[in-house]
Formats: sequence, structure tokens, C-alpha cells
Amino acid sequence: MVVASLQAGRGCRPILRTCRNAWACEPVRVQRRHIGLKYLAKVAAAEEQWQERAKKIEAGAVKNTFDLLEERGYVHQTAGSSEQIRELMRRKRIGAYVGIDPTAPSLHVGHLLPLMPLFWMYMHGYGAFTLIGGATAKVGDPTGRLSAREPISRADMTMNMTKVHFQLKKLWANVETQARRRGYVKEWAWTRGVKNNNSWWNSQPMLEILLRVGKSMRLGPMLSRTTVKQRLADDDGMSLTEFIYPLMQGWDWFKLLESEKVQMQIGGSDQYGNIIGGIRVVKAARASEPDPDRALPAVDEFDDPVGFTVPLLTDSKGAKFGKSAGNAVWLDPFKTPLFDQYSFFVGQPDDQVEKLLKMFTFLPLEVIQKTMEEHSLDMSKRVAQHLLAFETLTLIHGEEVARKVQDEHRLVFAKGPRPSLSAEGTVVPAADMSDYKAVEGHPTDLNNAPRIDMILPESLILGKSIARVIHAAGLASSTSEGHRLAKQQAIYIAAAAGQARVMHPSQLSFNSVKLWFPQETRNYLIEGKLLILRKGRHNVRIIEMVSDEEYAASGQTYPGMPGTGAVRKLNANLKKLKAGVQTPEQMLKEALAQDAKDEAEQESDQFQLTFPKEKGRQQRDIEAKLDELTKPKVNSAEF
Repeated sequence: MVVASLQAGRGCRPILRTCRNAWACEPVRVQRRHIGLKYLAKVAAAEEQWQERAKKIEAGAVKNTFDLLEERGYVHQTAGSSEQIRELMRRKRIGAYVGIDPTAPSLHVGHLLPLMPLFWMYMHGYGAFTLIGGATAKVGDPTGRLSAREPISRADMTMNMTKVHFQLKKLWANVETQARRRGYVKEWAWTRGVKNNNSWWNSQPMLEILLRVGKSMRLGPMLSRTTVKQRLADDDGMSLTEFIYPLMQGWDWFKLLESEKVQMQIGGSDQYGNIIGGIRVVKAARASEPDPDRALPAVDEFDDPVGFTVPLLTDSKGAKFGKSAGNAVWLDPFKTPLFDQYSFFVGQPDDQVEKLLKMFTFLPLEVIQKTMEEHSLDMSKRVAQHLLAFETLTLIHGEEVARKVQDEHRLVFAKGPRPSLSAEGTVVPAADMSDYKAVEGHPTDLNNAPRIDMILPESLILGKSIARVIHAAGLASSTSEGHRLAKQQAIYIAAAAGQARVMHPSQLSFNSVKLWFPQETRNYLIEGKLLILRKGRHNVRIIEMVSDEEYAASGQTYPGMPGTGAVRKLNANLKKLKAGVQTPEQMLKEALAQDAKDEAEQESDQFQLTFPKEKGRQQRDIEAKLDELTKPKVNSAEF
């Protein structure tokens, strides 16, 4: 009886994970956040400032932000009348969000469209949030799909979430730069964030959600959706998880409304049904709050959730841009190279470029109008398209990168046209270790951070020290530096220390790396194959462990790999010469071919600075011996 009562109490926990029947109770700890008078004064001042702005909008002295969004072409369909949304945005500093399911390891150009009005709202003082659907991506949005999505492994899902998270952080950092560039002064009340719906779906019972909102959801409207009708008419039908996807998305919205005052959802053109369904879920959840102290206000229509969709983004043939359409332009430069991203925007037709300038840039409408006038004088120069490409890449990758790509594009096309992006996308070559090197002499930031994903062999990860793994991942210049960084706890690993499963596959939390034994690295693998390391804030590696045979077949090498050092290569060549395996002529031919290859690589990347490294004494001695052996022998009989 005692054990049963203890187990039933709140705040009870097992003393040991291995002992299921031993329980101990402790008081429920409520984290309290103390709000000081200074904070309350700031809140009051921000509200007073907002009400002053509302009066100016009503008097016509300041433009309503919703009118700005309509002028630039972002508003397609509205959930709630345009008048209601316009007045709501005048009266209240509401929050808005855009949800993105990480079903791929990168965002693409199509994702930018709903994000742009969110960025504009942030610059005008509204709360703005991007929500990564770590939980909803496991279900998959059925909207517009004729069949269920292929399941994604938990390791791949973790990789996708990590990459998308850092891409969104990079975009937000560049939005801050763009705001300053356009004369917007950041205020204390500006709020933004990157959220993940795993934070509530992994902790809240589904039964509680169904009891709160399930009773208010009627099957009629849910069954009347076009996607549901099409799928039910098909032999495969639709799974229950896909059917309740709108309910999950609506609950996400409610959690954001509860914590961040998010009253608005912005979605792609195909998300209108999900937004309407989400509004029903939010209202049902609000009405069913059991704790009156936590109940959200529902006084009038200006307390209700609203939303809108953006227009459909299509290419020149009318096909939708997307991850599965075969012509996705990825924001990851290692999936779609920077040159091809720039070329994509330069290649936009003349009759579309003005609309795209309004939608994908923060340029004032007056500047766009003047640009179009200049463009009309000589359309062959593609002035508007080049401005579109530069401004968009500045948002995605930063101004420095955009300027370099613009210069490269001009140099290439001065010599002759380069083939355009194919319908299947660009084939990116296998990863080279130079992709993982940080820029020399510059701190690593979100815009110059090296490549994230890589593969390493099992024998290295499970058989060598963590310092060697850090060196191999390109996070240290040597094993000794890797050892020093680990000792100083300057390298972080995606982990949750002290749990049986070191890290939940759907949540990322970083802890410092310690100098553990090599076999202990196995405990930090996600799904037995994924290792995530981080140095600083932005230098991340998502390492997939592969078999030694698979790594050898890939043809890749890593820093510190046995047999790949300069001294070892020279010793190997020396042995070949002495044994007669290779002649000096053959060795010279190989060396010349390698030199030509190196020159070609340098020419293809004109902006990569390289610095000569000082050779060690051992390397110089072996090179001298090789020179002696490869010198042509002089025949004394010729004199």
C-alpha cells in the first residue's frame, strides 16, 4: 500500500533506473522567474509606445504593417477578414510564426517566401518565431500528397533538425543586419526565436490534448478537405496519424499563443486548410483551460487567432518549387553551389523580376521602381535580376559572400556563358576536407561557418581517442590541439549526460566533451551511427559513422589519417624508387599531373586564400634524397 501510494504521488521518481520497484518522493520544484520593477517599467513603456504608434496609423501618419505586406504581394488568402487582421495589427503587438518540418537536410528557396513577411513583421516590432516541426515531421503533412511520406530514420531526423536550426539562426542573424542596413533601429520589445515543437510533444500526454480539443473537433469539416477525399478514394487510404496532423499543428499554435502571444500563422499557399483547422484547435484549447488563472483572454474578435498564406512560388514552366519537384534550389551551398544560387535568380524572366524584388528583398519600393526603369533601357544587361540575386544571397549568406559570388559570376560570364541549373539540380562533388576548414584569420560566424555534415570510419570513432576524432573532424589543427580543447572543455557534444540514452533523438542539448576512453564514444552515438560535435557557437560537425570498407570506397581522407601525412608519402615514394617499382620519369609525370590538378582547383576558387606552411626538417631531408635519386645521371663517356 505504501509503495502504491508513493508511486501514485506527483514528484515521485525511481531511485535507480535499474530498480523499477524502488521509489522516492520529493517536492515538485516549480521554477520561479522573478520579475523586477525595471522589467515592468520597460513593458509599460513599450505598450505606451505601441499605442502611440496605433494612433498615428489611425490618423494616416504611419502605414499599417499589413498594408505593407499587401503592397509587396505577400498576402494570398486570409483566415479572418483583411479588416480584422489590419485592425488587430494596429491595436496589438501580436506574435506571428512560420512552421517548417525538417523533412530534408536543408531549407530551399520556397521556404523563403513565407519567412519574408515574418521578417518584415519583426522589423516593425512584432514578435516573430520560426517553429521547427521535430515532432510533426515524423507524421508528415499529408496536404497535397497522393501517398504517405517515406518514414525518416531518427538519425536522419536529428541531422535534418540540426542543419535547419543553424540555417534559421543564420537567416535571423542576417535579418538583423538587413534591418540596420535599411535604417531600422532595434527596440527592446523586438522579439524573435527559433522553437522546436519537440519541447512540448515529448512531455505532454496525448490523452490530455485529445480531452481538451478532441471533443470540439468535428469529423465533417476534417473529412471534407480535398486531400482527405483524394486519399480516402485511393486504395491505400490515409493513416490516422496523417489525419490528425492539422490537430497537431493547431496545438503547436496554441502552445506558442500561450507562451509567446502568437496570434498569427503565416504559411505557404497549400497551408490554408491547416491554418483554418489550427484556428479551431486554438479556440478549443483556449476554451477548455482547466486552470482559470492560466486562461487566455477571449473578449472579442481581436483575441482570436488569424493567419494568411503567401502566393504559390513557381518556376518559368509553372511548376512548384519544392524538395520533391526535381528542381529545388537549396540554401545549403553544399547542395546547391553559391554560383548556381546566384544564377538561378539572374535567370528569372523579365516579366517576373519586379514581383520577385518586392517579395525576396528588403529594398524600398521606390528603389525597385527606379531599378525597373533602368532595367527597361537595356534588358540584356539584366540589371534587375543581378540586384535580385545579390540582395537574396545577402539575406541567405551575408553581404561578403554575396559580393564574392557576384564578382565570380561577372568574371565567368566575361569569358563565356556557363550552363544553367538543370531540372535535376546541380551535382555537387564529394566532400573535400577544405570544405570543413574555417576561414583563416577570421572568427567563425554563421555566414562563414564550414560544412556541417561528413562521414568518418568506424575504426576511428570507436577505436581512437576523442582528440583524434576532433582533429579528423577539422575542429582542431592536430591531435594535440584536440586533446587540449577537450581538456579545456571547449568542444561540445550533442548529449544529455547521466541518462541511459545519452541524447533523445529528437532534442539537441550540448554538453562539454571530456577526455573519456575511446570505447565510451559509442555512448554518444545517435541511433548507433551519428555523432554531433560543436566548437564555439557556429562551428558544427554532424558525423555519420560508416564502416571502414565504405569509407575506403568513398575515396575521402581525413586529417591525421594513417599514411596520408606528407612525410609518409615522401617515404613511400623513396621506397618505390629504391625498389625500382617506379622510375624517376613516372614519378615526375605523376607530380606534374598533381600540380596541374592543384592549379585547376585554385583557379576554380579564386577567393580562397592559401598560405604556405613551413616544412619540417624530416620532410626537407627526404625531399633532398628524392631529388638526388631523380636527378638525371651524367655519363662520363660523353665528355
